[in-house]
This record gives sequence, structure tokens and C-alpha cells, in this order.
Amino acid sequence: MTSHPPQAVSGGKAVRGKPVRGPADPAGGPAPVALVTGASSGIGAAIADRLAAEGWRLLVSGRDHERLRAVAERTSGTALPADLEDPEGTGRLVRDAALVTGGRVDLLVAGAGIGWAGPFASMPQTVIERILTVDVVAAMELVRRVLPGMLARRSGHIVLIGSFAGSVGVRDEAVYSAAKAALGAFADSLRYELAGSGVRITHVIPGVVDTPFFATRGVAYTRSRPRPMPAERVARVVTDAIRRGRDEVYVPRWLRIPVAVRGVLPWVYRRLAGKYG
Repeated sequence: MTSHPPQAVSGGKAVRGKPVRGPADPAGGPAPVALVTGASSGIGAAIADRLAAEGWRLLVSGRDHERLRAVAERTSGTALPADLEDPEGTGRLVRDAALVTGGRVDLLVAGAGIGWAGPFASMPQTVIERILTVDVVAAMELVRRVLPGMLARRSGHIVLIGSFAGSVGVRDEAVYSAAKAALGAFADSLRYELAGSGVRITHVIPGVVDTPFFATRGVAYTRSRPRPMPAERVARVVTDAIRRGRDEVYVPRWLRIPVAVRGVLPWVYRRLAGKYG
């Protein structure tokens, strides 16, 4: 884990053109600033590409310095390398890097996440702590750090990238499922708390996405269904949700069906999940 403050790395010239007017965009002001974590690859990188195309001024954060630099260069953003496994590193990312470099954060996309697959009985304690730290604690700390400025301006948007595993639970992913479930409850509670404040909360629940996530967790995705979807599909839904100010979105939308079945007929859902996984 790093103990050094994140260093801003310029990725190119400032974005030109008129930014899209969204819930976080100060009317008539400069291009709004978006901080995207987990932006080295996968969903985070795809979201950064979409936001750049729509006129946001980007601050992108991740652990892979080279990949992050490439994302910053193609999005005309600023790379802020950080390791969110370090609790102090999360605070430094916002306090010493994002707010100093961008001056403000109008949009936070908390996309960083890690997973692990296998029987819970053989799961190392250190891995449990890593998942809870990155997927839950770091996301909450990021929100806590950017929220005061948003409340003071009565404008802002927070996007939390969850997982379908957090809505229903997935075999051999007990801790990851629990972490993403916690993130969903956090999003709901925070949304109620911030009602009328001008700050929006969007919880994004994707299914299986074709990203390096499975390689980094150490177990490949081997199921034939559902087929992994490209990260760009999730990014399109995320940017649409930001424009529309939507509270919760599933990608793809049909994932609402098993969640509804589980809510109305839990015994039916559990029987099917036990059979098909």
C-alpha cells in the first residue's frame, strides 16, 4: 500500500467545447469537474471516455499508473494515482489531489472495486479486509470528503457502482456480495438524507461485465449465461443516468426481474438459485 500522496499527472490540454448541462453543472460556469475512481481500466475507464466526450473536466484515479496515464491522455484529463486499500490514501486523493487540481468536484463516480471467488471457509482474512476496505469503506470516505462542497453549492452528483451480486447474493462470492449490498443500502440511506439538498445519488447495478475484474480476482468467469457485456454499455447507461438524475439503474434492465422474484417469492428464487447458481 502506498504511503505517499497522489501526484497529479497532466493528461493533455483542457477539454474544449460546451459541457453538457447536467445536475452537477453550475449554470453558465466552466466545465464541471468529475472524479472517477477505478479509471485505470474496465467500467471506470469507459465512463471516463463517455464523460470526456460530453464535456466534463476529468480527474481519473486508479492504481495502474501506466494504464491510468493512457486514460488521462485520451480524455484530456488529469491522472491521480492512488491506492484505495490505504485508508489514508483515500483522504489524500480528495484533499491533496482532486480538490487542489480541480478546485471542486461536481461529480463523483466511485467505480473502484475488487473481488474474490471461492469457498468462504478458505478465504484469507486479509482478502476479506481488502474487499471491505476498497469496495465499501473507501467509497464512503470518498463521498464524505466531496459531500461538504456539494452541499455548500447545493449542487452535485454521486454515482456508486454496485453489482447484481449485491442485490441477490452469488455463490462463492459471499464477501463481495455483502460488500456490494452494503453499498446499495448506503446509497438508499444517503439519498433519503440528502433529499432537497441539490445533491443526487445514483446507484448503478451491472451484471457480468467483460473487464479485467475476473483476472484480478484470480478466478475466470466460466458460465455460458449470462454472457459478459462490454464496459462501454455500462458507461452509456451511467452517463444517461447522470443526465436524467436517475436514482437506481440495472444493466441490463432485465436484471430487475430476478430481484423482483426474490422480493415477492424468495423461496422460489432460492430454489432456482440453488439449482442454477
